[in-house]
Amino acid sequence: MRGVVMRYKKRHKRSRVLVVSVVGVAALAVGGGALLMTDNNASAARQTPNRTEAARQSSMTIQCPDVATRLSNVPQKARPSVDKELAKLDTQVADAYKQLSAQGTKAGDQEWVRTRVLEPLSSQRRSALSRISTTMGKGSQQASGLDSMASCTVKQGEVNAAPAAAPAAAGGAQASGPQKADFVDIRKVQPNVKNPRKQANASKGTFSSRCGRNENKKFNSDNVIVAPGVSNGAHHMHDYVGNQKNDAFATDQVLASATTSCTNGDRSTHYWPVLRLRDGKNEKDAGAPGGGTEGNIGTILQPTSVQLTFRGSAVGKVTAMPKFLRIITGDAKAFTNGTANANASWSCTGFENRQLKDKYPLCPKGSNVVRTFKFQSCWDGRNADSANHRTHVAFAGANGACGKGFKAIPALTQRITYKIAPNKVFAVDSFPEQLHKPVTDHGDFINVMSNSLMKQAVKCINSGRKCG
Repeated sequence: MRGVVMRYKKRHKRSRVLVVSVVGVAALAVGGGALLMTDNNASAARQTPNRTEAARQSSMTIQCPDVATRLSNVPQKARPSVDKELAKLDTQVADAYKQLSAQGTKAGDQEWVRTRVLEPLSSQRRSALSRISTTMGKGSQQASGLDSMASCTVKQGEVNAAPAAAPAAAGGAQASGPQKADFVDIRKVQPNVKNPRKQANASKGTFSSRCGRNENKKFNSDNVIVAPGVSNGAHHMHDYVGNQKNDAFATDQVLASATTSCTNGDRSTHYWPVLRLRDGKNEKDAGAPGGGTEGNIGTILQPTSVQLTFRGSAVGKVTAMPKFLRIITGDAKAFTNGTANANASWSCTGFENRQLKDKYPLCPKGSNVVRTFKFQSCWDGRNADSANHRTHVAFAGANGACGKGFKAIPALTQRITYKIAPNKVFAVDSFPEQLHKPVTDHGDFINVMSNSLMKQAVKCINSGRKCG
């Protein structure tokens, strides 16, 4: 069933319980039995009304306008304060979702949701948006009308039973997602990868940094790009390789002097949400923000391999990245924001000509799950970051060329693989209200290469050599 957005309006009638028709599917069997996901309790045909209602409630979430994406032009002096207010907006939504998901059948009562969840959330957001407008100044065009982004709705996603019994998270948070509809047998997917044709003057070399698989077990729920100075700004755990000092409070100076897990001395930082088995086991973060208290539960999977590769342009040479360039690919809130900035790519080894954007892959025996993050490779030539962390970089066009005003830089790809048994349920960490949807997957990068190492990388790429 396609997602439905439910808007609540004030009425003087008795509250009514929403009724959603569903078709439950309790078992997903594909590929002649080689891959099987089953509900531990019952088949869809025997699903009780209570379980149907529970499944419906677990697929409900909070949907709010994305303020951060709109703010592409924030005065430099105002950015620290604005970033902190944006982080507060994220926390408000996360808290509202927790309240909604913890209330059982009340979540279907329109009047209760309106008065106890949506209206208080709107009031909180309106105050935060007012502070953002004040910080940016009365003359700011983007600050005008921000209060129109205060109101939120409840979104109803696809409804079916989870692929395995989902245990309750620590701290009372509900462990919502993934749903059966979030998975697909990779062998049922048609090849869909298209690459631009390389022209005669293309830069055909590659440069790789070997930075390990996070053997140091560096995790935190911060995001120094999006929410600098804010603990738990991501509301989900990140895996880190490369720079070993990355947290919410890491300045450029701290990053530049840090140790690194990269063998070539590259101090760049690479990070992405952890992937977990939904096995009911408690990690060290089971009772911590960003972990179990926000629905991110189960065993954190260590990657089988991590490849960090920089490639060239299909139409010409590349130029050096500026030091401390920040790039985000994908959208951690794509389930509620929509797919305009989404860039998740899921696949299986042996099937990487088939990429999934909004589904988790079910891989056959002997094949590993693959996450691929392809980063923007066009830079505006001026800024190491932008207010919304997007407009200073862009993707090349279908022909491989950068748009007007942008220049080609080395194109980073983070490729991470995991060995997961075909019958195991897994999910990416996410903001609580994003329900662990695969479309929310994303990668982050800050360039902290020395000037000499970046020069070496550009030379390798432009000369057609394979380095690293």
